[in-house]
Amino acid sequence: MRRLAALLLLAPLVALAEPATLIRDTELRQAPASDAAVLAPLRVNARVDALERRGGWTRVKAEGGPEGWVRMLALRYAGAGTARAGDSGVAQILNVARTGTSGTQVATGVRGLDAEQLANAKPNTAELKKLQGYAASGAAAAGFAAQGKLEARHIDYPKAGG
Repeated sequence: MRRLAALLLLAPLVALAEPATLIRDTELRQAPASDAAVLAPLRVNARVDALERRGGWTRVKAEGGPEGWVRMLALRYAGAGTARAGDSGVAQILNVARTGTSGTQVATGVRGLDAEQLANAKPNTAELKKLQGYAASGAAAAGFAAQGKLEARHIDYPKAGG
């Protein structure tokens, strides 16, 4: 009984492969880096098993081929409700126990500016001039408002400090 309990507690730690398909031609790399050695080219619609994620890279096992790394955004995972042949659903249950989620999620982010970049920022006058070219004149705005039967209203600005 203790062995069964220990086995159930360790089950979520088992790494399970997740089926995926390549959405574009890509290269299978030896390590999760752009400058890593290329192991093999992979064609669009090739089926792979996603094994591990690290940053923007996913370690995959190509069907009948080598194991390596591809960019995460080159993959489309099997959607909800789709299963591999012979899948009993146990893998999804273990995935919930292991990760807290049953689905596949992708998050991307953009790095912000640091204090040094803000301090050294310089205006781009060409882009500012281009932006000013999009501005509507007062007469054009009034004409647009009249076409839409809009009425002018005065709205006070909020008081400073709240």
